[in-house]
Amino acid sequence: MGVNVELTYEMGKLLGEHHFELQDVHSVAEVLDAVRARFGDRGERLTELSRHAAVAVNGVLVNYKKGKRTRLQDGDRVSFVKASAGG
Repeated sequence: MGVNVELTYEMGKLLGEHHFELQDVHSVAEVLDAVRARFGDRGERLTELSRHAAVAVNGVLVNYKKGKRTRLQDGDRVSFVKASAGG
């Protein structure tokens, strides 16, 4: 089972890639763990960047689903979405 992960610009710049595929992940929590592991020793910086980003599955924020327990299906897209303000 594969899911596509899309990072914010800042996360992608730090990691050196903006999107990638993960295999054998079944929930948003597992994706977060896998992304954290991918950042390795830069995990502290990822935590900082994550404070300014929401997570969406196929364009729907996980807050409107089951949060980190949101189950994933093959081919789903998990995106880190940077919060923005406007007026």
